[in-house]
Formats: sequence, structure tokens, C-alpha cells
Amino acid sequence: MNYDINEIIESFTNASFKVKGVYYYKVPPKKEGLQKSAPYPGLLFPLGGKAQFTFNGTPYITNSLKVIHGGANMDLGKKVLGNNDLTYISVMYDINQKTKGIYLPNADFEITVGQSPRLKGLLHRLWKTYYELGPMSAFQVETLFRCSLEEMFVGARSQMLGGDKSTFSKISYYIHENYDNQLSVGELAEMFEMNTNRLYYIFMKHAGIGPGDYIIAYRLNRAKELLYTTDLPINNIADAIGYNDPLYFSRLFKKRFGLSPSKIRNTYS
Repeated sequence: MNYDINEIIESFTNASFKVKGVYYYKVPPKKEGLQKSAPYPGLLFPLGGKAQFTFNGTPYITNSLKVIHGGANMDLGKKVLGNNDLTYISVMYDINQKTKGIYLPNADFEITVGQSPRLKGLLHRLWKTYYELGPMSAFQVETLFRCSLEEMFVGARSQMLGGDKSTFSKISYYIHENYDNQLSVGELAEMFEMNTNRLYYIFMKHAGIGPGDYIIAYRLNRAKELLYTTDLPINNIADAIGYNDPLYFSRLFKKRFGLSPSKIRNTYS
């Protein structure tokens, strides 16, 4: 799911919670399986490798710049991608949440936090401290978890302020360079390691339209330029911008500009 980071922060702020488990996992390449998630919500902090986690049918591709939140008792799929071990730390927590904000036990989402050596250090301390005995250790676990959340949110806010624009620039540049090839929203999301909801959010924020409409608009604007500046047949122009069906291209073109490609060419030639 795609939630605003401020909404996520508010949901944790309006809740009391207790750590119920801290686990370090190392999973070999190609390993996959299906299971129920824990009876508590939790956070997955990827450290290395790459995998796809699926919560109730929603897929998330891991990398070390993101954190994944999963709800309690969800259908959980896990598949390690590539040829490297997947390593991550998982923190389960019990929560007494007020009604305001996202109901975290039922929520799955990802948070982009960027590079944060401090967060990784806090997580390793949290994992080691969890297995120490005594009331002081229990107190330190809660403190370290809250510090980890704070560091995670600081990184996420920073990414929201500058990271989204940079991501949009990279993806839009890729579209500009490859518009004449077959492009799909799903492939773009996978290529840039995010889910489609996140991709849609970034394009709406910076372009005012979704990524699919952005691809169409860029192609059609390029076609309009070719109609003005070349004598290429319309079929060839359709093919040159990534459409192998000239009739479909003509329908899209007329819907966008109000005139067919041939009338545009005749009007302005």
C-alpha cells in the first residue's frame, strides 16, 4: 500500500508498543515459500541481497535503502532473488493503538530511508540486546527500537524532500531515452525497485499524471514533432514512437490533440 510518511509517523506517535521479537535472518539464494506472518505486526530491515516479500498479494522488492512493514496474520510470500544470500533483521511488536491514523496491525507498506549507517548500527545493537537477560536489557530494547524508528523516519522525511524528485528525474529520463521501446508501468516499477503505487505517487507529485499517461503524452508529443519536421509516413511515425498499430496510434493522437495525425500535418505544413 502507499501511505504518506507523515501518516505513518502519526500512527506510531498515537500508539504504545512493546517489542515481541528481534530476529536476524540469512536466507540462501533461490529460497522461496509461503506462510502466515507473525501474530504481531513487524518491520523488515534489509541488510543485503534481494528478495520479493508479498503481503496479502502485494509484492515488495527489498533493498538496503528501504524498510518493509507487514501486518499481523497476513499471507506472506518470500522469494530470494539473484545469486546472493538475503540478510535482514525483523522486529515484531505488539501495539495498543488509538484510532487516529493507519491501523498498523492490518497495514503493509514500504518506506524508503536511504543510506543510514546509524540505523544499521542501532538495529544490530537492538538484535544483540534483545537476547540479553535482565530488566535493564528489556528497557534498552524498547529504547533502541524507538531510536531505530526515529532514525528511520528522519531518513524517510529526507528522502521525501529530495529523493522523490531525483527518482522522478531518473525514471522520466529513462522514458525519454526508451520511449520507442515497449514500456510498462510494472516493468518500470521493478526496474527502479518500487511498487506501482509508489511509482504512481511520484509521477502524480512531480508531473501531475500517472506514469502510464506520462509515457503516452511523451510519445505523442514526439510524434507531433515528427509530423512537423519530417516527411515520414504516419505508419512509420507510429512505429518510431513505440506503437506497432497505426490505427491505435491515430486514436490516441486525436484524443490528445483533437485532430488526426494527417490533419495536423496538413494544417501546419
